[in-house]
Amino acid sequence: MFSWLWTLIIGGIIGALAGMLTSRDLPAGIIGNIVAGLVGSWLGEVVLGSWGPHIAGMALFPSIIGAVVLVLIVSAIFGLSKRKS
Repeated sequence: MFSWLWTLIIGGIIGALAGMLTSRDLPAGIIGNIVAGLVGSWLGEVVLGSWGPHIAGMALFPSIIGAVVLVLIVSAIFGLSKRKS
């Protein structure tokens, strides 16, 4: 019943992890992280396949790699700067 909530939480964690790995901020804060995690997960699984551990229906390693690539592409398109420390 709450599998969609679990998927959103894991998507947000994957998106936040991708933002930390690239040192880039995404627009819209946590919503941006969730979108980047979900779309990055889909992108990673399409390109790299579904291998490694699965959490909430997402293959963990391809999802993180896909989200990192997505964050870098979005950053390049929108000209987002590096995170200010």
